Amino acid sequence: MDKRRKKQFRALKKGHPVVSIGMFIIMSLAVTFLVGTIASLIISYILDSKLGSEYSDLQYMTRIYEAAGKMLDKEDAYELLGEEGRDFYITSKDGNIIYQKGEITAGSEPVSAFLSYMADEDDLENDDDYTSKVIFRTDTKVPLLTPDGEGHIGLDELSLLRDLPDLIEHTPEVGTTGTGNFITRLLDIEPGAVAMVPIWFDLPLGSEGDILCGKAYVKINMIDFAWITMLFAALFVLVVILFVVIFVNLIRGLVRRRGATKIFFTDLSTRGKNWMWFLLRGETYLKSGFAKRDTYAVINLVFVNYRNYCACHSIAAGDELLRSIDQWINTKLRGKEMCARVTGAEFAILLKFTDKRALESRLREMIDGLQNIDGEHIFHFQAGVDLVGIARNASGKPAKRRYFDMEIAYNNACTTRGTMADTEDSGVAFFTESMIEDQRWVDQVQEKQRQAIENEEFQVYYQPKYDPQTDELKGAEALIRWISPEYGFVPPGKIIPIFEKNGFITEIDHYMVTHVARDQRRWLDRGFKCVPVSVNISRAHFIESDLAEQIRDMVDAEGTPHELVELELTESAFFDDKKALIGTITRLKNYGFSVSMDDFGSGYSSLNSLKDMPLDVLKLDAEFFRGEGSGVRGEIVVSEAIRLAKSLNMLTVAEGVEVKEQVDFLASQGCDMIQGYYYAKPMPGPDYEERMKNNEENLRRAASSVEASEYAALLQGIPDYEQIEGTDVSDAADVAIIAPGDGE
Repeated sequence: MDKRRKKQFRALKKGHPVVSIGMFIIMSLAVTFLVGTIASLIISYILDSKLGSEYSDLQYMTRIYEAAGKMLDKEDAYELLGEEGRDFYITSKDGNIIYQKGEITAGSEPVSAFLSYMADEDDLENDDDYTSKVIFRTDTKVPLLTPDGEGHIGLDELSLLRDLPDLIEHTPEVGTTGTGNFITRLLDIEPGAVAMVPIWFDLPLGSEGDILCGKAYVKINMIDFAWITMLFAALFVLVVILFVVIFVNLIRGLVRRRGATKIFFTDLSTRGKNWMWFLLRGETYLKSGFAKRDTYAVINLVFVNYRNYCACHSIAAGDELLRSIDQWINTKLRGKEMCARVTGAEFAILLKFTDKRALESRLREMIDGLQNIDGEHIFHFQAGVDLVGIARNASGKPAKRRYFDMEIAYNNACTTRGTMADTEDSGVAFFTESMIEDQRWVDQVQEKQRQAIENEEFQVYYQPKYDPQTDELKGAEALIRWISPEYGFVPPGKIIPIFEKNGFITEIDHYMVTHVARDQRRWLDRGFKCVPVSVNISRAHFIESDLAEQIRDMVDAEGTPHELVELELTESAFFDDKKALIGTITRLKNYGFSVSMDDFGSGYSSLNSLKDMPLDVLKLDAEFFRGEGSGVRGEIVVSEAIRLAKSLNMLTVAEGVEVKEQVDFLASQGCDMIQGYYYAKPMPGPDYEERMKNNEENLRRAASSVEASEYAALLQGIPDYEQIEGTDVSDAADVAIIAPGDGE
């Protein structure tokens, strides 16, 4: 899977519901913590305010004690402190109680905390240890106050709510209107009632180290309690509202994400799953531990007749049929198997299997079912299959397919299916490693093709055409061969199909026409008696309206007579735009070129082509002389084709002739030329030059024989004709040499 798709997949994973729920929980906890913190700060502020005055009163008692101690003895000073009306006790430096007034209910463990209003500025400057912190002890009967983690005094709100009626009852100066259970007593509290929460503060006395521990009260009246209750109620409502808002947004986000994901993974034509879904989910699953012990097949299934069906019906009907195919395939899938439309009429399928034969049988059953899916037509489907085996670790145990790539596997399946592209029949094919080599070769050729043209690595080979009556060279066909510095000699069958598919064949056509014209010009300049050479022009070239002019200009640029270049068209070219083709052929003939039909008899429109096209040469397909059809029936067809061509003033060339019996038969039927291994294989230019030289020598020899025969016949009426000036004229060649040119 490429980086772009992996990034998209990671983005989808980030939007997983589990992640959203986790974020919801975190945000809810954060809001709750924030609200709790705010409530705690407010309550701490209230406590600081209320404890501040009480703490100031206790500090005032210490001042009184210190002032009285200078004028009175300690017992009198203690009595003076008792007049303040508070319970207190004084301990020595060693912790022994020196004096007490009232009941001591202070806890044994002192605790330090901060108070915001506990002292004035002078006190803060004088003693940081006791003015920046206070030492307090909770009341053992009412332990409602506790220090928090930061040293501030906090109120246990739940305990306060629970013990509030008891606090009021145990306050002699206030009281309640009745008794009963908690709820009853809470409701019976009078509006003006005050709850007294006791706390004991430790304050230093003088320089001797004595400690005054005095009882103070946090006074909480019903108005304060109402405000606190309203505060908590408001904060609770706020938390609930925030919780609901976050929850609603979470649900809406999940719904939107689910909708977006569904759209992202939905095919618009079939309304089923699309390629992206198949790629991401399929690859993720095959890489997981759940699939490591099983074998799977990645399949490229192609609906062969789709374009014809749409042409006969409509695109909408085609989409409806694709939808039916997708739904039908999905009904045949088992657990963890997948299907999705990729593009056009192609479907990607992931099947689990244990036996290759059983898998093939299952696929053929699926194809058989799809062929009659609408009950009115017979469709054809082709399946290319790439098998995904079990990955194993160093010890041989099944392991996760960490390096599996779904795109590569599916591409292998497509490559396999491509081997059936030349037929429209249904079928199943399995991927082999040789297909990788074939594809690699295609890539290498396409990478090198431009460089090969520029470096003239392509060479023109010539296959001669001979007259079967006289064995005289009458023409030749130009064939391309690739002499690669890297790959050596490359036959045309390994490159021409590639060029035809990628469109580079038009460049090859130009290359061949130019080089044939150049060779012909060079041979003319060297005094050879040149014969026409035919050059194949691909059907792809005939879409160009100025093709005739292009060929004319290329031949003229080399200075070659037009009659020495013949253009060959394969019969398949006649299936294209007939009007444009006739126009191009007509212009070529007007420019002086001859035009031939190659592979006559290999298609199904040959007679119509002959009727409509102004052709000069008819080349009989080599299959006429091979296989089962090469017997008597084949001879009848060939002889009638030759007769038909002669009736249309066309020359005939027989291709692929390899044995003398075929040559004799074609000669007897009046075939004009033969091209095949019987006479010669395709050969490089220098070897073809030798053929032309030999042909010219044979022609001179034959001409000399004819002249000698004619002169010998002339001498029949002359006495002693066997001896002329001492020369034996019984040898026709010698007679030809000495025969006077003026007829004497």
